[in-house]
Amino acid sequence: MWAMMQKFRMRAGSVDTHHGRMSATSTGPAAAGMRVPYDDLPAVLHDWIEGVLGAPVVAATTQIGGFSPGVAARLRCSDGTRAFVKAVSADVNPDSPALHRREAEVLRLLPDDLPVPRLLASYDEPPWMALLVDDVEGRQPTLPWNDDELDRMLALTRAVGEARGLPLEPATEDLRRWTGWSRFAADGTTPNDEWARRNFDALLALEAGAPDAAAGDHLVHLDVRADNVLLSPSRAWLVDWPWAVAGPRWLDVVASAPAVAMQGGPSPEAFLLRSGLVGPDDDEAVTAVVAAFIGMLTWLAQLPPPPGLPTVRVFQAAQAEIGLRWLAGRLAL
Repeated sequence: MWAMMQKFRMRAGSVDTHHGRMSATSTGPAAAGMRVPYDDLPAVLHDWIEGVLGAPVVAATTQIGGFSPGVAARLRCSDGTRAFVKAVSADVNPDSPALHRREAEVLRLLPDDLPVPRLLASYDEPPWMALLVDDVEGRQPTLPWNDDELDRMLALTRAVGEARGLPLEPATEDLRRWTGWSRFAADGTTPNDEWARRNFDALLALEAGAPDAAAGDHLVHLDVRADNVLLSPSRAWLVDWPWAVAGPRWLDVVASAPAVAMQGGPSPEAFLLRSGLVGPDDDEAVTAVVAAFIGMLTWLAQLPPPPGLPTVRVFQAAQAEIGLRWLAGRLAL
């Protein structure tokens, strides 16, 4: 694989992949789905929620951020009980209930000492799937990123990765589905990016090696972004767990690096260095995974938006653009 990487050396282009400073104040497209007010849930779900919590809900505050096309609200009951509810209907997006179902499975597996809100109960009666979890104190990080909050997110990522040996799907299996470059080839189409077109064979070869490169037994969230982090003065929490897998300790920072750069953080290469999770022996594996991840984003970005997720393709396209320049820089080293 290294010989292939050397053969296709390219200059990184206009993006500085080594500079450690935060980028300009742009934060890119927002991670925003179509939120549904709590009051619009069907009565059967209201009854279930109040039955689990043991008291009537007297206040519901919708939370912004994230792509889930449904309810995401902090609840307060008449007796002071608090909880967080997330609920989706297959009538809005046919794939979203499966993600909530998967998240419930993951939350039941995670150790209690992790910085993760605890699952209280789940509801699964088509077309609705809902989760009730602990309502933890915290807010999303300020964007563009500042040094303190970025370091808190990295500390959170390291803490999660210390959990090992959980019965989760291996990241190697997940990466077998990261086949964006292969999908272009199968369709007889080409990516819009000129550098990607010129180096397409190299990208296909790197993508093929990505599953084996992602072997490991560390807990990986696989969607660490600002909208999935909650910060309080004394704690940090990582939420939204449907994508969790077992993989290498560096996989989360690799997958989050383009979004961090897009939202005013350091360049991807500087972010990896800052994390302390990537060593020299990881370089080839990281490059293969970056190639597969950016290929997936590049492919998805040119598809129509899924039902109920009108902004997700723009969000993916912005990350893909950053990721392609990052990948070009890694291949030029």
